[in-house]
Amino acid sequence: MTIREQTEEIERKILHHRACLSCNTRGRLKPEKEGEIRTCFQRDRDRIIHSKSFRRLKHKTQVFLAPKGDHYRTRLTHVLEVSQIARTISRALRLNEDLTEAIALGHDLGHTPFGHAGEEILREIHPGGFEHFIQSLRVVDYLEKNGKGLNLTYEVRNGIVKHSKGKGQIIPKSEDERAVTIEGQVVRISDIIAYVNHDLDDAMRAGVIKKSDIPSEIIKILGDTHAKRIDTMVRDTIHNTLKNDIEYLCISDEVSSSIYMLRDFLYERVYESEKIRKEFRKAKRILNDLYEYYLDNIELIDLPGKENIKESSDEKRKHRFVCDFIAGMTDRFALMTYEKLFLPQQWTVI
Repeated sequence: MTIREQTEEIERKILHHRACLSCNTRGRLKPEKEGEIRTCFQRDRDRIIHSKSFRRLKHKTQVFLAPKGDHYRTRLTHVLEVSQIARTISRALRLNEDLTEAIALGHDLGHTPFGHAGEEILREIHPGGFEHFIQSLRVVDYLEKNGKGLNLTYEVRNGIVKHSKGKGQIIPKSEDERAVTIEGQVVRISDIIAYVNHDLDDAMRAGVIKKSDIPSEIIKILGDTHAKRIDTMVRDTIHNTLKNDIEYLCISDEVSSSIYMLRDFLYERVYESEKIRKEFRKAKRILNDLYEYYLDNIELIDLPGKENIKESSDEKRKHRFVCDFIAGMTDRFALMTYEKLFLPQQWTVI
């Protein structure tokens, strides 16, 4: 028996009967021989961590654009926080922690530079629209490894594309909107637990809001510190889900109402505040100009297949190619490229 098979046997013995076992995966887009050491979900996690798109997350905005402070979250620290919260919930529920971790680490690989400002502008100018969760799936399926993709398992891919919620329900009532695995659903909840708390923390650090601005109802139910609020949400999710034998994820009405209230507060006072929107408008202008420039100069895009795209008469393919390129940029690469293309350079006299 290989080490992988031993691990799969351990999963069968200790995981909850509703957990997704590695040996029961629906497989990959392209069949592969499984390894001797790692399970399929462990291999998926490692492929994501070693990918270029994962490394680029360290220079992509979470909320505050190109922050100079050392302690603001980036898209990379966000996915790490989501991963840790999701693993805590999964371990307590005896779910597959490796699957949970893989989904969590890969869920935002398709996010744009400048956070949701980038997503907004690509949604406006790309003919096919743009959603970061769909782009994340596109990254792992087609764009990584020079167009070969990471060839992840169905369960990880499904969890990635089903993680997003926007202003929607934390736990969707429709099965079509939920991940097929409980682990994928855990990542969705962990995503909102992470971002409402760390975005609140960063907003106070930036002086956009003060602690005294937080509605008293939120503090009363969730707690008066960052740690207490996360602990309340995680504990509530675990204990209420255990009550139904993990048939479905569950949060109490009191805590879920407070989470919605906190999210609405963040939208009103942070995400849609004039201070943030002012910077968003600048970022959108930068990406709009870059998009138009590269649409006219596709040969300058350093991605596989540019020769075929340049000669193609299919405008949709050209737009898709440019959209992939822009979405993959980091904040600083977008700023550096914009400066190089559109701002006059100083002359140097030797």
